[in-house]
Amino acid sequence: MDMDKLTDRAASLGNTVVNEGPGALLEELEQLLPEPWRAQIANFPITAVAVGVGLGLFLALRKGDEILALGTTLVSAAASENLSKVFGNTTQQA
Repeated sequence: MDMDKLTDRAASLGNTVVNEGPGALLEELEQLLPEPWRAQIANFPITAVAVGVGLGLFLALRKGDEILALGTTLVSAAASENLSKVFGNTTQQA
């Protein structure tokens, strides 16, 4: 998938989430799963939840520091941008 298609898809998804709410994001994520996986999840929901929790715990234990650093960076960048808008400094730095 080239970058233009990816960018267009992300913009389309963003617009859909804004217009239809967060349920649209969940529906889009559901469409990413192949049909046989969706059938297995529908047939065995408890197992699917257990696998999801296990995977989440595994990632949290393995990559927790990186995820925390990413979140902190995103929050500080957004706060910095908002403060610069409040104080009238609208120059963007890349």
